[in-house]
Amino acid sequence: MAKAKTIIIYLVVIFVLYTIITSPKRSAELVEVGFEGVSSAAQSVGDFMSELVK
Repeated sequence: MAKAKTIIIYLVVIFVLYTIITSPKRSAELVEVGFEGVSSAAQSVGDFMSELVK
């Protein structure tokens, strides 16, 4: 089971590297979208906590 997990991790890393090398512009766009999502989630949690304190 541990060996299968290691193989899957290696395959994912290879796929990510391949995607970055073959299409760096698209990869940058995906990273930007990911960071915007994380930022939005953090803002929502902050708003929620602020409302709880009120």
